[in-house]
Amino acid sequence: MIDSHALGQALALLFSSLAPWMVVIPGLIIGLVFAAVPGLQISTAMAVFLPATLFMDFLQAMLFLTAIFTAGSFGGSVSAILMNIPGTSSCVATTFDGYPMARRGEHNEALGLALGASCFGVAMGYLILFVLVEPLSTAVLKLGPSEMFVVVLWGLTLIATLRGRYMARGILAGVFGLLIATIGMGASSAIRGTMGSPYLLDGIPWVPGLIGLFAASELFNLVEKPYLVESEEARRLSFRRIFKGFAMTFRYPGVLLRGGLIGTLIGAVPGVGSSVANLVSYAETRRRAPDAETFGTGNPKGVVAAESANSSAEGGSIGTLLALGLPGGGGTAVMMAAFMMHNITGGPRFIREQTDIVYAIIIGNFVQVILLVGVGLVFIHFLSAIVKVPLRFLVPSVLVLSTLGAYALEGSIVGPLTVWVFGGFGWLLRRFDYPVAGTAVGLILGKMAEGELLRTWQVSGGDPGYLLDRPITLLFFGLLLVSLFWEPLKARLFSGRRGGAASHDAAP
Repeated sequence: MIDSHALGQALALLFSSLAPWMVVIPGLIIGLVFAAVPGLQISTAMAVFLPATLFMDFLQAMLFLTAIFTAGSFGGSVSAILMNIPGTSSCVATTFDGYPMARRGEHNEALGLALGASCFGVAMGYLILFVLVEPLSTAVLKLGPSEMFVVVLWGLTLIATLRGRYMARGILAGVFGLLIATIGMGASSAIRGTMGSPYLLDGIPWVPGLIGLFAASELFNLVEKPYLVESEEARRLSFRRIFKGFAMTFRYPGVLLRGGLIGTLIGAVPGVGSSVANLVSYAETRRRAPDAETFGTGNPKGVVAAESANSSAEGGSIGTLLALGLPGGGGTAVMMAAFMMHNITGGPRFIREQTDIVYAIIIGNFVQVILLVGVGLVFIHFLSAIVKVPLRFLVPSVLVLSTLGAYALEGSIVGPLTVWVFGGFGWLLRRFDYPVAGTAVGLILGKMAEGELLRTWQVSGGDPGYLLDRPITLLFFGLLLVSLFWEPLKARLFSGRRGGAASHDAAP
């Protein structure tokens, strides 16, 4: 229930002076720039600028960090759409339809769609948090390792459902990514697959791996083309078309609402977050769409579904941090460090005793959404100029920057080698029509899946009957099976009915 007295105090904290807002626009710009550069994560930007929050009060510090977080949830889609390179792991599904739109000259509209869906997703996530922060925290506490393992498994299998008649290839690609993720020291301290190399003890670095799978492999395919967008007319930059794409977002209210709800609920689960949310939302939207066969070829609904979910996940993860003191991912882990720097501990007591601060953070993020619309429209207008750069300059430049970024990230030759090895492997996957995204998702979620499975085994003592006492686990597992087998079953049922009707008509 909303506390009207605390709400009034929150409004006074926010609007009695300009001090809380002085850091918001710089935070938005930082988040956009960092997320748009492949290899630089939102959490990296937040960690780099974390020391600056020592000189701010707690509310100002949270507005600054959430501004970086909010802008970063959209910024990763820029490189995903223009170059098929997810700026962050939560933008994998954005590449499925965003990049095909860019290749056929609709980059302005695709970027506008992504901005509109991201802004709506952030607003919806915080609106749900504003109304349901306490019930949401109670529900999250009911999720144990078995539930989280099934959620991660769901994210892995969703890629297979996106492959249509090549579902087996999707499953195989996801399993291969999962196996790659097990290299190195696991959750039980066992060392696997290192072949005696000390460089592999920490496992395969997934950020350089993603850069290789998506960026390098796609650039190898583009070396013989003159421009990213071949039509000179389509390469023109148009602020009007960007705004048209932004307005087009709201033609799909059902997709927006479903993506926002899925993102908020999954984002509230610690450790899962937007990496799974964008895939679940995309798969559900495709499954329900009458034009499902156009997904993956540049359907605007695919961009809207992915971006609304990965942005609304922010509200869910912030809710878990405020209500339980648990970080939902890298970004909220940095925020938890800011809590500690200001001698504040998140949890039920924090919500009960400092409700005005909680409301001020949420309302501040509503204002950030409005500011992001203006800053984002200007930002993407300049960034979309990349389609005018000849590929003979763009391909080597991006490869060099990706290699240097991987080296800076890992601090050793492991980063660049991972980029190039996975670039070659990604090219082979594309060559034989295997989904690169399947391997990427397996690589991202593999460690998490292994850890949750191990904890489930430890808690249950190896007894399968333990799962019968976990109704939420059974519910999630049932949803997983439905999403995996519904499409082929539906196709078989309808083909059987059509065949029966045809034979009936043919009978004398």
